[in-house]
Formats: sequence, structure tokens, C-alpha cells
Amino acid sequence: MSTRELIVLGTAGAVPTRRRNHNGYLLRWDGRGVLFDPGEGTQRQMAHAGASATELHWLCVTHFHGDHSLGVPGIVQRLGRDGVPHDVHAVFPAEGIEYWERLKFATSYYGSPSLVEHPMSGAGETLQGNGFSLTALPLSHSIPTYGYRLAEPDGRTFLPEKLREHGISGAAVRELSGPLLEECSAPRPGQKVAFVMDTRLCDNVFELAADVDMLIIESTFLDSETEQAHERGHLTARQAGEVARACGVRTLVLTHFSERYTAADDRTFLEQADFPGAVLAHDLDRVPLPARRAL
Repeated sequence: MSTRELIVLGTAGAVPTRRRNHNGYLLRWDGRGVLFDPGEGTQRQMAHAGASATELHWLCVTHFHGDHSLGVPGIVQRLGRDGVPHDVHAVFPAEGIEYWERLKFATSYYGSPSLVEHPMSGAGETLQGNGFSLTALPLSHSIPTYGYRLAEPDGRTFLPEKLREHGISGAAVRELSGPLLEECSAPRPGQKVAFVMDTRLCDNVFELAADVDMLIIESTFLDSETEQAHERGHLTARQAGEVARACGVRTLVLTHFSERYTAADDRTFLEQADFPGAVLAHDLDRVPLPARRAL
């Protein structure tokens, strides 16, 4: 059975705390691992979560602030040390390629991982993965930053009663086409996930989040710091909730919390987001993608 889930490796903002590691988010998608924003300590968090370097196929960095990228050297070195045999696609802002090169070769290490690099620039672009597309769009932060949208192509679901009505079974089902295929199946929307970090509200936040099954989004500040959030290029919990409601999001995952907040503030983040079923992420949480949308 295929597995689609988010493993939260870290949830802190710029400064990690005793209960929150630097950023790190592993999306498991049918045997393909997409690692977003590996901050410091990501390797160890993966070990705690029971995840390994061999399951990584994509490494996506939104921008080159330390809390989103200081784990890159360890991940790259681990790919080589563990002899990961497949290509790993690395996606990052082209404007920060000098930082990427420094991080990639931060120290001497054993092994030679196969990295396929995709520097994003301008309006971003869409890359093709195995069973999904990955779109990068620029956001509004203090340095060049990109958000990501992973989307499965739309498909069709076969209708058992219609198949029985026409006496179709076994291998013949896969050969259906034309009007008969239309009659014996129904549209099946592809699942979608958006990853939005370190940004003010902007058009691309809404474009990335439109109709996604899961939105993983920064929620750095509460209302009392709204002005500071805008000045620093961040979102508040309330703004994250507004995006989710406007975009028809199904599961909202709030993360990337300033170190000024404690466990006593957790409820306030959820209250200000005001989104039914919102998940306030904690390190090592596992959040499954919701079941497919009803036909």
C-alpha cells in the first residue's frame, strides 16, 4: 500500500529551542522522499523518526537562511556515505548558488552522491518527478525565496458497478478507452501539497496553496507581532489561517515558530489560525495526507 505522509523533523524559527529543532520536513510520497528545508540537526531528527538517506529523491531549499539550510552539508555527505544509488534532485534559488556550493562542499567527505541540480530563477518553473510535478514560485522575503507545490496528475477511478454491468474484469479493465472508459470511470482529482516558508502575504502564496490537500506553512508570529512579521518577511498564525480558508485547503500544518513562544502559546496559535482541524506541528509529528476528495 502506498504511503503519503509528512514527517516533521523540526519546527523552530531562526533559533532552535529545547523542544523545537531547526526546520526539516520529509514528505513521503509512494516511496519517493521529498525533503524540504533541512536545518541544523536534520540527520539526527531523521534517525529519531526512523527515516533514512536512501529514501530521499528530492531536496528542496526555499532560501539560504541558516535555519532552512544548515543541514544541507550533513544530508549531502550522508547520501555519499550511505551509497545512495539513485539521483537526488536538488532544487534551490539560483540567486543563492554560491551558498549552495559552500554548503555542498563544506567539509571533506567520503562518497560521491549523484545530485541533479535545479537552480530556480525568475518566475520559477515546474519540474517533473515520478508520479508528480513540482512547481516553484518566488515569495516575498528579505532574500530570494521560493515556495513549492507538489501535484499529482488528475486521473480516473473505475466504477465497479459499471464494470460488472458491461462484464469487464481483469486485464480488460486496463485496456478501456473512449466512451466506454468514460462510462465506467469517474474523474479522480490528483492530490496536492504546498510548502510555504518565510514570506509576507503575496499572490504566489495563494497560487501555491490553491485547492491543496495539505498546506505546510510558516506561522512565525502571533497577532501581537503583526507589524514585525511584515517587516521581517513572515506570516502570522492568523494570516496562515486566512490563506487556508481562501484557498480551499483541506489540512493546514502550522510550523516555524519564533523562539519567543512557549508551550503555553500553542493554543493561541490554533485559535488565531481559526481553521477547523489545523495541525500545530511539533518535532517528529507524522501527519497523513487526507483521503482523496470525494467524487
